[in-house]
Amino acid sequence: MEHLEQLLEKARNYEKEQVLKIQKDMRPTFHVSAPIGWINDPNGLSEFKNEYHLFFQYHPYSTSWGPMHWGHVKSKDLVKWEILPVALAPDSPYDDAGCFSGSAIDVNGVHILMYTGVSHSCDEDGNTQIEQVQCIASGGGVEYEKWKENPVITAKDIPFNCSKEDFRDPKIWEHNGTYYVVAASRSEDKSGQIVLFQSENLKDWTFRTVLAKCEHRYGKMWECPDFFSLGDKHILVLSPQDMQAKGLEFYNGNHAIYFSGTFDYETCRFKEKIVKSLDYGLDFYAPQTMETADGRRIMIAWMKSWDTNFMPEETNWNGMMTVPRELNISEYVILQNPVKEIENYYKNQVLYEDVSLSGSQQLDGMKGRVLDMTIYIKSGNYKKFVIELAKNDSYCITCTFFPDKGEFTFDRTYSGLNRDVPCSRTMKVQNKAEDVTIRILLDKYSAEIFINNGEQVMSNTFFTPLEANDIVFDVEGILTADINMHEICV
Repeated sequence: MEHLEQLLEKARNYEKEQVLKIQKDMRPTFHVSAPIGWINDPNGLSEFKNEYHLFFQYHPYSTSWGPMHWGHVKSKDLVKWEILPVALAPDSPYDDAGCFSGSAIDVNGVHILMYTGVSHSCDEDGNTQIEQVQCIASGGGVEYEKWKENPVITAKDIPFNCSKEDFRDPKIWEHNGTYYVVAASRSEDKSGQIVLFQSENLKDWTFRTVLAKCEHRYGKMWECPDFFSLGDKHILVLSPQDMQAKGLEFYNGNHAIYFSGTFDYETCRFKEKIVKSLDYGLDFYAPQTMETADGRRIMIAWMKSWDTNFMPEETNWNGMMTVPRELNISEYVILQNPVKEIENYYKNQVLYEDVSLSGSQQLDGMKGRVLDMTIYIKSGNYKKFVIELAKNDSYCITCTFFPDKGEFTFDRTYSGLNRDVPCSRTMKVQNKAEDVTIRILLDKYSAEIFINNGEQVMSNTFFTPLEANDIVFDVEGILTADINMHEICV
């Protein structure tokens, strides 16, 4: 097996060389995207030495999932990102099959990365055995060294008959001088659960409790947990696999949900109050959060779905992240909105106040593929309001609000796809025709839609040719709205 330095050097040199071959115009403008090859889950979202760091699951050598490395970017403002050298490579006996997802914290000026190491071995009958364990590496923001004590947690540390093959994605935090970790595990009933550990020194970990159990309620295996306080509530975020649809709240496949409730550090008991989808779009998985120095809770997610892996054939990068979002809470419901720093990159405002919309019409100055547009519906008598984006004679994507049904639908059927992949998704919104706010963030190949101050969000990707940049409003009836649009230039 190659030494760590050799594997890192190989990945870093390949990345450095190949990134130069990708034209800037072919990437998203203000979203993190794969430097080269493939990315999935965000990892290690953290603030360190007055900069924001984001790591991610990374296979630089192809646009398909492969042996997982940790890619790395950083930012001073959560909008403009700088590519850093690959941080971790799979080199050790406990992670030779991949450095899977994890998290990061600043401990006294040292950047601590906690991740899942995956190894393969053969039993005496020649069958492949997979084991997932939790490991730590530390460093100063660019170079990281794996600890000699690895692995620091294994499935044997859980006092039940749990899977050693499905035990992953540690999320670490500190509270009152003690370190805590939640991780995803497959329980004795073969469904997912979230387990909680604590430590005083990061090396010796004690199992505390099963924080939550799936019991076949929401999918099968649970992945990528996050656990944090928001206001006076505690939030458990996770990504279920193999979930069946339930009305318009939960969709088939793999996506992200959250439990909102209360938590007691003394007993380590979490009481669920409500459970909801975190995002209602076609492309959203494995969200992770951090708390900033100014007290904001920031979240970012992989803007893709395992079941809809499509990219233009000529593209040599695959995968991007959502815009970082600030989370707030109303009662037990999470509100999500793009980080405020994005406003620093606004250019060329186009504003219409009290504009009357009826039938199909374009408004002067309103077009583009990299923009932030907010539509505030003030009054109206209408049955359907359609916003056509990324449009020309051949292509468009549509956002449609049905006030009578209180439903909002995103559709990418005519975005240029030539594969039979899911194209449409619908969510429930408040059932009224006025005082509705629709904010749309476009960045070349994605549309993130925030309804009513982030009460509900849809994250979606599409790969329509960039020359399709018209915006058309189509109203069945009549409505009055304020429309405010800014280009985003980074």
